[in-house]
Amino acid sequence: MSLGVVGRKIGMTRIFTDTGESIPVTVLHVQNNQVTQIKTTETDGYSAVQVTAGLVNSGGLSKPQTGHYAKNNVSGGRGLWEFRIDDEETPEVGQAIDVDIFEVGSFVNVTGTSIGKGFAGVIKRHNFAGQDRSHGNSLSHRAHGATGQCQDPGRVFKGKKMAGHMGDEQVTQKNLQVIKIDMKRHLILVRGSVPGSKGGDVIVKVSSKPSATIVKKKEEVKVSSKKIKTTVTNDTTEKAKEQAEEVVKQDDSEQKGQES
Repeated sequence: MSLGVVGRKIGMTRIFTDTGESIPVTVLHVQNNQVTQIKTTETDGYSAVQVTAGLVNSGGLSKPQTGHYAKNNVSGGRGLWEFRIDDEETPEVGQAIDVDIFEVGSFVNVTGTSIGKGFAGVIKRHNFAGQDRSHGNSLSHRAHGATGQCQDPGRVFKGKKMAGHMGDEQVTQKNLQVIKIDMKRHLILVRGSVPGSKGGDVIVKVSSKPSATIVKKKEEVKVSSKKIKTTVTNDTTEKAKEQAEEVVKQDDSEQKGQES
């Protein structure tokens, strides 16, 4: 496991490369990440680093929280998070963590709380097809159908796909590429979407998979798509040549007929 940062989702935008390619990116703001506690296997049973993020007035903290921050000479933040790490990578208490731990082009995993959708039916929640919209079916077009069992077992099994609360759960978006890092404004721009609403807290960690394998897979997809495009264009050019030759032959035959 490696160290990460806690940021806040600002929103989405897009940037253009030198070749004119438009890349959709999510902007993450990393503010005042500081180490508040080091947990070891001897004292806590596992190795981890506890960090805080953001700035909060002392009046908004409880007395235990104020004492915890004051004990380590760290300014109070909006919460506490932990990162499991190896014993070799242990930082110091009070050390600041910034966006410079990432590199442009590397891949990260972003964890956040998805947007809550409230109580949702089975069609929206589980992609059910729904029932027939034909004669004889009344008020059951979006119903999930039968869920019960026979006398044995006489109950509904746990995990049955039914209507219920949707969203508002922890989601991790994996292998997002870091497109740009702004050290002055403490911003990270990652390619693609990030779970959660604007202003929500997100955890950014380095991807466990090596970047080389991820890039290789994406390049293979690009190469395969290019091959498909080239085959299509070659087929169309050959057809166009054949059509042109047929037109020329028809014109020659018409001219010979007029001369005769």
